[in-house]
Amino acid sequence: MDPGLGRLGGVTLDAQAREMVAANEADWNARAPLHAASDFYDRPAEFWFAEYEWEDLGPLEGRDVLHLQCHLGTETIEFARRGARTTGLDLSEKSLEAAREIANDAGVEVDYVHANVYDAAEAVGDRQFDIVYTGKGALCYLPDLKQWAEVVRDLLKPGGALYIVEFHPLLNALREVSLPGETDELVLRADYLEGRGPIAHESTVTYTGDEVPGRQTSYEWRHGLGEITTTLAATGLHLTSLRESEVLPWPRWPHMHQTPNGWWRLPDESPRIPLLFALKATKS
Repeated sequence: MDPGLGRLGGVTLDAQAREMVAANEADWNARAPLHAASDFYDRPAEFWFAEYEWEDLGPLEGRDVLHLQCHLGTETIEFARRGARTTGLDLSEKSLEAAREIANDAGVEVDYVHANVYDAAEAVGDRQFDIVYTGKGALCYLPDLKQWAEVVRDLLKPGGALYIVEFHPLLNALREVSLPGETDELVLRADYLEGRGPIAHESTVTYTGDEVPGRQTSYEWRHGLGEITTTLAATGLHLTSLRESEVLPWPRWPHMHQTPNGWWRLPDESPRIPLLFALKATKS
């Protein structure tokens, strides 16, 4: 093997990507205790799901569900509540410490696994699942989408489904949060499309508004909707639905209006643009 390459489970990433993934792990370990104590996450588990997610997923009773990049497990426990045999996987051990407490307090059983997403198949003991769920801030941490899609394919049972609910690439191009000095106008400030490589972030404040001890460096990668769908199709998964939605579970812009279920949308006079997308793809 080329000395410049290294392996995460059965996946080969170059040395630079491995270093960046390790930096992200350290960053999430620093953020996790702050997130666990934050009011941002102090909401019922079902709050984090749009109604269309349950329509797309169907009944969960007795099904095997794997939540990749589950962070604190604030969403993961809802799958268990709905009768699924539930596993959550994340690269941050500190996140999983909080996730286990949250599941225990909720009185539900979730099997939490500490592993990088590229190592997921080996980490779960080569088990396969009816549903692999991921999203809402997960895909941007994947340096190699093709190898990730192959891991997901191997994690699915025949007839199983990948379900992604993720921030739309257009939202990412508008930027997920404002930087100091920026206006709240809907202005393209970042790439929609993939191709420029990793984007480094150095911040002492996390998205819950809490200050992180020390300056943490993290890395993200852009993935356009075309890249995502084409990569999944090339892996052999069959796209069955793709939704684009104009609501978010938090107010990205101050002038957003709250919906009856507590999420947020732009006012009627603003352009109607997609802020989330939901994609379902099945394995033959």
